[in-house]
Amino acid sequence: MPTYIVKYVRGVDYVSTKFGRLAMYTIFLMIGILLLGAITRNVINLPLSWTVELAQFTMTAYYIVGGAYSIQLGSHVRMDLLYDRYTDRTKAKIDTWTNFFLLFYLVCLLVGSISSTIYAIEYDQRKFSQWNPSMIPIKIIMVFGIVLMLLQTISTFFKDLAKSRGSPIE
Repeated sequence: MPTYIVKYVRGVDYVSTKFGRLAMYTIFLMIGILLLGAITRNVINLPLSWTVELAQFTMTAYYIVGGAYSIQLGSHVRMDLLYDRYTDRTKAKIDTWTNFFLLFYLVCLLVGSISSTIYAIEYDQRKFSQWNPSMIPIKIIMVFGIVLMLLQTISTFFKDLAKSRGSPIE
């Protein structure tokens, strides 16, 4: 593979790893938010209306930003009826081809998320609830996470292509 592709793969893998590990720690933030809501509701009898919604936003950031790291590690869900029986090189050939479907899906998702984010910014979209939070921050995080997954999918494509040709990128 050309040097610029190897640099791209290493750069994207580095960024995906850093943001993926950061996303892993947001689970503790979500647990803390839910624990705060449970304690204030059950111990001091002061229910906080915002804790469940903030935990939902945190969970969304968790899986959207962590998606690229999941793709990088290959820890996503896969249907393995026949795939497990193939050699690593054959798996790489199959993955090279199926990456196009994932790319198409992520591009469609990105177009929709950008459109949704622009709408949220133009109209100051808020979640209709007692807390009434702005939807802009979570939509920006979603666009960022989808872009990261798109970049990681391209990186994975190059790694699979190199592996299918017999010269994997390490």
